[in-house]
Amino acid sequence: MSRQTMRTFTRGTVRGVRKETPDTFTLHFDLGDGRTPADFMPGQFNMLYVFGVGEVPISVASYGGEKHLMHTIRSVGRVTNLLAALASGSSVGVRGPFGQGWPLAEAKGKQLLVIAGGLGLPPLRPVIEEGIAEPGRFDGMKVMYGARTPADLIYTYEYPRWHAADGCDLLLTVDRGASDWKGNVGVVTTLFPKARIDPRRAVAFICGPELMLKFSILELAKMGVPAERIFVSLERNMSCATGTCGHCQLGPLFICRDGPVFSYPKVRGFFPREGV
Repeated sequence: MSRQTMRTFTRGTVRGVRKETPDTFTLHFDLGDGRTPADFMPGQFNMLYVFGVGEVPISVASYGGEKHLMHTIRSVGRVTNLLAALASGSSVGVRGPFGQGWPLAEAKGKQLLVIAGGLGLPPLRPVIEEGIAEPGRFDGMKVMYGARTPADLIYTYEYPRWHAADGCDLLLTVDRGASDWKGNVGVVTTLFPKARIDPRRAVAFICGPELMLKFSILELAKMGVPAERIFVSLERNMSCATGTCGHCQLGPLFICRDGPVFSYPKVRGFFPREGV
């Protein structure tokens, strides 16, 4: 089955649950209609449904070469709290995929900058995994990830493999360190000088809080990375996933339908503060 946007509803069977942080977890599950992670593009999202309760939009965190579909979720409300309580063998409704994914073709042969903050890493995990699986696809991949504290870093069990991968540089930072933290302390942009970014051949994929997006874009612009080679994934209160309800409207755009991934020039005027 080719990679295409298929807005279908099916039942998923949970095959594993992994605790990432005190409030964040990852679900691995199979789909009843036979689709696999190869049918979901990096950057797209699904609506996960708890039967009889409701549904929430969650980014796809798996990549095409993996066996199970994967979603990483923060427990912040009734539906996500119930998803966190699922055990292996439980059922979950899955509607999707929806949205526009990361433009991997734009980054082919270029230096790929993967910039994530907090729970902005899951939508970019498929990009990282594809870059590792096909080392010659990009002219080097710089992964820069930040969280509030060391305890808030997710996918820590993946880091040794990412560190060791050919052509992948992983740089981590936290806003507040701990007694046993030996890494960088500061916001994500403090990693940029350490990443040896070449603005002449760089393409940036960014996902995280909007203020982090703003300052990442500002720093990349100062370095000379062209605006048309910067791509961001935005979040809004998505309810229908089809651009019908209007909850995720951003000017003339609908995040669920026209995004969540956008080229920066397309959304330049919609950031929370002036100057971006």
